[in-house]
Amino acid sequence: MSRRTKVGVTALVAVALTLTACGGPSKTDSGLKGSEGQVGQADINPQDASKVKDGGEFRWPVDQLPDNWNYNQLDGTNADGRRMIDTMMPNLYKQLADSTIEINKDYLDDAKVASSDPQVLEFKINSKAKWSDGTALSWADFEAMWKSLNGTDKAYEVAGTTGYEDIEKVEKGATDQDVKVTFKKKFAEWKGLFSPLYPKAMSSSAEEFNKGWADTPKITAGPFKIGNIDRTGKLVTVVRDDAWWGPKPKLDKITFRQVDRPAVADALANGQIDWFDIGSSIDNFTRAKSMQGVTIRQAISPDYSHITFNGADSSILKDPKLRVALMRGIDTKVITRALLGQMLKGDAQVTGNHFFLLGTKEYKDNSSIASFDKEAAKKQLDELGWKLEGETRKKDGKDLTVRYVIPTPNPVSDQIAKLVQSQLKEVGAKVDIQAVPSTDFFKQYVNVGNFDMTGFRWLASATPISDGKGIYYLDPASTNQNYGRIGSEEVNKLLDQANGELDDTKRAALANEADKKIWELGHQLPIYQLPGAVAVKSNVANFGAVAYANRPYDYITMGFTS
Repeated sequence: MSRRTKVGVTALVAVALTLTACGGPSKTDSGLKGSEGQVGQADINPQDASKVKDGGEFRWPVDQLPDNWNYNQLDGTNADGRRMIDTMMPNLYKQLADSTIEINKDYLDDAKVASSDPQVLEFKINSKAKWSDGTALSWADFEAMWKSLNGTDKAYEVAGTTGYEDIEKVEKGATDQDVKVTFKKKFAEWKGLFSPLYPKAMSSSAEEFNKGWADTPKITAGPFKIGNIDRTGKLVTVVRDDAWWGPKPKLDKITFRQVDRPAVADALANGQIDWFDIGSSIDNFTRAKSMQGVTIRQAISPDYSHITFNGADSSILKDPKLRVALMRGIDTKVITRALLGQMLKGDAQVTGNHFFLLGTKEYKDNSSIASFDKEAAKKQLDELGWKLEGETRKKDGKDLTVRYVIPTPNPVSDQIAKLVQSQLKEVGAKVDIQAVPSTDFFKQYVNVGNFDMTGFRWLASATPISDGKGIYYLDPASTNQNYGRIGSEEVNKLLDQANGELDDTKRAALANEADKKIWELGHQLPIYQLPGAVAVKSNVANFGAVAYANRPYDYITMGFTS
């Protein structure tokens, strides 16, 4: 499953989605590329709008429906929910395939840094932009969003305060559509703020922010609007919004349907869905290759699998040295080969950085302190007082037993957990795997720290440092997305410095210094970066392996050629 970071990164539960058939067999006969190469081009069957038919329903598989339609609320950070929200809520910027960012002209006429000291931003809202209740988007929406997300009122259960906490004030400019944002502290990745934008009414009270949008989005402003939310049938349909002022979407509607991971290939073959994310499933890759009318598309994407450790006082893993010792007992290369080896042409590459992914110029492998070394792991465990008695180590009469929580049904998560269980047994640690329903996984387990170890996918963005702050920053007053409650003042300081550094090179260097400290803390163990492959119906245009262009997806021009 997948999740995001900050109000920017997204978490997934190890994903696999689906598609329908039409035309000839897949053109992909050989294996997929590994994580070599540079971030860049998408693989989406690009077609001029004139060649995409008007109308049609695109059927999109998801792991779960949103726990909250407020993406900024702690329960709202699920990646599937974000994909639905982005069809109907304003994204002020578009993230492109090569990880650059441009203004979304449907919502903004202009955005600029008017002053660098103090840092002042000026936004000019598109005068045509209207909320579904008929009111114009205005500076007041920006102000309300800032006030709810800046961390001053703890009653607001926010997923992250990064960037918003650095703002001194939000003011009206010459008109209601002119916004002036003044920072009290410099914030480099400011293009990640205020997206998706929400109406001021949602932030009118903590109760409204936390619970008011749990069941449905109340006010929207996008090319689509809610058609139907059927929690019994486990689907959400969005339909064209006739009030939309921008280019008319090609599709009539998009149906997001919950499909269990093991069932996506069948769902695509049976025409129940129109694509799926292959993720790290060799079974789904093999099935997709043999399907008539289905094409496998691939592009480097900011999507990686990892294991989160719990450092809270209630967890057996509260000691950072113990967490690092266990990391040294986990062979991520073996796990990566087991999951991806049969799919790739070359060797699968493990990921050694928490901020920068393979293919980016800022990437450095900082993982040496926690790299796999079984004998070193045993020695460190001995030194910590965890002595081997039979097959399992003990300390002060307590077994070294770790509870590893995974979502089910999810063959990928199950396979990773069993490999970890086998590997840690060799160093004297017992792993109890607890499989819980996918729909409960985040809300009842991950979000509330109800695990010792757990795993899912982080879906990163073009603003990785600010996105990552909520994951690695230790704030006693708020969990944010630091589900394992692990951190240090040193990491906090480096992240603050990095987020306030406007020079790109210096900012990346600071983030890499923070990454080294994060490894020393035994915070999270990245495993592998996914190949970025999807199986998609061959007649689908302007959609597929989108690389970084997933915030938002191009819901306007995607559609069918036949």
